[in-house]
Amino acid sequence: MTQTIAPAVPAVPRPDPAVAELLRSVVDTARAIFGAQASSILLLDVPADELVFEAVSGQGQEFLVGRRFPAGRGIAGWVAASGEPMVVDDLRASTSFDRDIAESTGYVPNALMAAPLIRGERVLGVLEVLDPSPQARSGLPELDLLGLFARQAAVALHVLTTRAPEPARETPSRTELLNLLSQARTLLGE
Repeated sequence: MTQTIAPAVPAVPRPDPAVAELLRSVVDTARAIFGAQASSILLLDVPADELVFEAVSGQGQEFLVGRRFPAGRGIAGWVAASGEPMVVDDLRASTSFDRDIAESTGYVPNALMAAPLIRGERVLGVLEVLDPSPQARSGLPELDLLGLFARQAAVALHVLTTRAPEPARETPSRTELLNLLSQARTLLGE
């Protein structure tokens, strides 16, 4: 019996607008850096043992946010469980790839890169880049770049989700978010 992604029924509160904007910026930037057809961030919902699409750029961006699937399934599940990044050039030949999950999203990629979003010892989720350009997935330096970018995104996510709210302002300003993005770009050498 195969499982599919459950309908979008949030078991945890949706991220505040600043977090949503940060995550959207991360997937847009990752998609551009790697010349990919799509990019997504899946956050781990530990109590439900599920991965949840929180931001999508490219294929599926209109309907995937909020969709869930079991955390132990597919390449994203493996990356979340192992805490290690992964590149798969031919998903048809991969035993880790869960075609049922991909088909349920409406987009079945041929190749992907995935890196865990790690803060300290905790995996927060997974950053995936689907169908990146062949040059972007050609070797270890590219996988390291994705890992660095995912680590920077995890730090920014952690900062935004754990900061003490200020009495007069609950969300960071646009300038603060642009500064975080600038720091990520500096890290990536742009």
